[in-house]
This record gives sequence, C-alpha cells and structure tokens, in this order.
Amino acid sequence: MTKRQPDLSVFETLESEVRSYCRGWPTVFVHARGSRLRDENGRSYVDFFTGAGSLNYGHNDPALKRALLDYIEADGITHGLDMATAGKRAFLETFLNLVLRPRELPYKVMFPGPAGTNAVEAALKLARKVKGREAIVSFTNAFHGMSLGALAVTGNVVKRAGAGVPLVHGTPMPFDHYLDDRVPDFLWFERLLDDQGSGLNKPAAVIVETVQGEGGVNVARGEWLRELAGLCHRHDMLLIVDDIQMGCGRTGAFFSFEEAGITPDIVTLSKSISGYGLPMSLCLFRHDLDVWEPGEHNGTFRGNNHAFVTATAALETYWTGNRMEKQTIARGEQVEQALHMIRDEHPHLGAAVRGRGLVWGMEFADRHRASAVARRAFDLGLLVETSGPEDEVVKLLPALTVGAEELDEGLRILARAVRETT
Repeated sequence: MTKRQPDLSVFETLESEVRSYCRGWPTVFVHARGSRLRDENGRSYVDFFTGAGSLNYGHNDPALKRALLDYIEADGITHGLDMATAGKRAFLETFLNLVLRPRELPYKVMFPGPAGTNAVEAALKLARKVKGREAIVSFTNAFHGMSLGALAVTGNVVKRAGAGVPLVHGTPMPFDHYLDDRVPDFLWFERLLDDQGSGLNKPAAVIVETVQGEGGVNVARGEWLRELAGLCHRHDMLLIVDDIQMGCGRTGAFFSFEEAGITPDIVTLSKSISGYGLPMSLCLFRHDLDVWEPGEHNGTFRGNNHAFVTATAALETYWTGNRMEKQTIARGEQVEQALHMIRDEHPHLGAAVRGRGLVWGMEFADRHRASAVARRAFDLGLLVETSGPEDEVVKLLPALTVGAEELDEGLRILARAVRETT
C-alpha cells in the first residue's frame, strides 16, 4: 500500500510559528490507546513521550474513559468555577483517603487553574503573602512554566528571553551535582543567607524539582533534598516542591519527594493528576498557610469537573495499595538496564544515563546527537523528546502502565536509532 504524504498545510499556514512538537513528528495522529498512537496512514508508534508526562496511565485508559462517559451521559456538571459539585467532592474525598491521609500529609487543596504554571504562580504568590517577602530562590536548569512568575524561576535562557520584560525577584542557586561535587552542598547559598553584606534579599521560599525533567533529567539525591529542607527551616523560608511532571507516580511513589523523607510546605501538581490528559492543577499547602481571602486568587477554568471525574477514577484504579509503585520501579529497572547496554555498545559517544522510576535520560557528549536520535526514532516508530539546555538529552517518559514487552519494543527501537546515527 502506498502511503500518502500527510496534509500539514493548514497547520503550516494558519497555526503560529510557536508550534514545536509537530515539527519533529510530521504526521497527523488520529488514534491513541495505551502506549501507542496511530497516524492517518495507519502507522503505529510506541509512545515514550506521553503528553510530556500528562498521560501516566497511557492514552484513553478504559476505566477512566468509562467513568468520564458515564458522567457526561448523565449530564453531570462540566463547568463549575469553584462551586461545590458532586465531581469535586468525590475527587477531594478520594484524594484525602488514598493520597494525603496514608502519607500523613497535612495539606489543604487549592484548584488554581488548568495548567501547571497556574499552580506555580499560586504557590509563589502564597509564599510571598505568608512571609511578606518578594524574593524566591530556584535552581540552575529549573523549569517551572511559561507565565511570567514561573519564568522568573526558570533557568532556560531561550524560554526566559520570550518573556519580553525583566524577570525579577528570582535568584538561582546550584542544583545537585551542578558543580560536580567540588563544593559542599549549599555552602554558597547558606553563606549568602548568613552574610548581611551579601546583597541577597531574604527569600520567601525556595522552589525545586526533585528531578529536573526539562532541564535534562537531573536527579537530586535524597540527602541533598533533606539538607535543602533543613536549610529552609533554619532560615524561615518555605519549601515548594514542583511535582508537576514527576508527581502522580512518575518516580515510583505518588509524590517524588517521598523517598527523601521530606514534607514540603507547598506542592504543585498538574499534568497526570487528571489521569486522562485533561487540564487540571493543584496547589497543596499546610493548613496554617491558608491565608487567602475569598476570591483573592481565582480563575474561570479552575473547576474542570471532567478532570475531577477521571482523576478520581485514576486514584481508585491505580493507587489503592502499592501495585503501581512496585510496577513503576520494576519497569524503571528494565529501562535503566537497556540504556546502560546502549551506552556500553557505543563507548565513543561518551553517553551518560540517569533517571528514577520511569523518567530516564541519555545525554550525549555531542550536543547535536540527541536530536538526531529522536528524529531517527520517529522514523522507526518511536516518540521520544529531547531536553536539557542544549537539547543534549534523549528523554524517556513511558506510561506507567506500559507492558514489559511493549517497553522492550520501544527500547529496541531506541537502540537502533542510536546505532544508525553514530
């Protein structure tokens, strides 16, 4: 059968030049289920991108889809701002019983808007309101969103440049391993805090990702995170963990900070919290930090009831017990082993492998190779993206529900892509 060229003309002529992912994957997708997508030519692709981590349970999960269809067919509330609805009540009760209470996490739940950047903006705004201070500390190679407040605590120079205005009130500090362990952790940061002549305005909060996804799959050690939590406590700064991409089981446990044994003051969640790829974000914070006045921070689309329904179904389906966590860790070991084999097969590439759970990256010494590998992988039927400040890392985000055989299939395609671009 002769495959026709995809008709991309309307995207190229009408859609803004800002589009990005479609440039690397020049086809028209029409169907998705589990860890596979199919384009209009009938070609199948293994998905190791999963909506940039928004589809931890794969595409069109049957249990989540059934719950959503039943709710829609019953004419359940779709749009509700922050009104009390049955869908929201079911989600809050389930989130409390399956996530917060078993982990003894003392959080209240805020629905700040549909996207992760909305949750970050709310977290920063709340921290400043609580502490009465403006400065926020972030970390090198961090990514927290594309709105102005989130960009101010983001490291990537290209994304920051798009703001068009000065990005103020944010100060970057070295992330774990940034200085190749030549300097004791937080030596510089704490010295600045202690020195009245340092010029550092005392921060209201510190915001951190336990694994920097967009920054290049940089993994913070548990001891580093514990030291950071202690520093924040000593200096009266709130600790914000951005768990937008790494939460909801991506690293194994539901929250990526659980393994480190810390309890952040504020946590942001989005991406896979709805379970189905529907827009939804949460800002979680200690009860004593709930100093908001009614309506002080709001938004028209902060009450996506369809997302509440699928989020509830996702929690009930996958987070009753620890089966999902164990499976993610096991699948992660499968990925790690495969990536080490690829690295060892091509020692001249100087590749480095790092990750946790089911987020993994392979960094190449040649900064252009990762993009070439991703392009070749697409030609061979695998979707992977690149990350890092120079797109030097091939980043893998398989669905947590991916089967061992399907995962192996994607890893074999990746190995071939690396082999054919050397």
